[in-house]
Amino acid sequence: MARLRVAVPAERFEGERRVALVPMSVAALAKAGMEVVVESGAGAPAHYPDQQYEDAGASLANDQAELLQSADVVLKINKPASNSDSGPSELDLMREGAAIIAFLEPLTSPDLTERLRTGKITSFSMDAVPRIARAQSMDALSSMASAAGYKAVLIAA
Repeated sequence: MARLRVAVPAERFEGERRVALVPMSVAALAKAGMEVVVESGAGAPAHYPDQQYEDAGASLANDQAELLQSADVVLKINKPASNSDSGPSELDLMREGAAIIAFLEPLTSPDLTERLRTGKITSFSMDAVPRIARAQSMDALSSMASAAGYKAVLIAA
């Protein structure tokens, strides 16, 4: 049986410094039997060098197109980057039957939602996770807002 292949592409959104998966989480997924592939340099803006990902059990990919085409699950912070002068959109590179987990903003991105549907890509929008006690461990919005609030206080001090 083939292992589930989890892909982490570098974020293309201007000014984004976060990465969808940190090395500690890579180790947990690898221990669970998943194959984790991280685009080379994806963690650099968040101060996670490629070597930390490799040490945690991930392999590195230099070709974003190959990374996305071979993924069972794609983990991102932001919506898939759209078409640019440099080639096809990230969504166009994903294969039918794959899944994406990201902040997809489905209520304000009807075109993206339709493209995910017609491309037969399963999507989990992290901004749609309910902010209730049962889902608290998956509530990325509150945890990021909390971290940003703490940082603001430290910067102000």
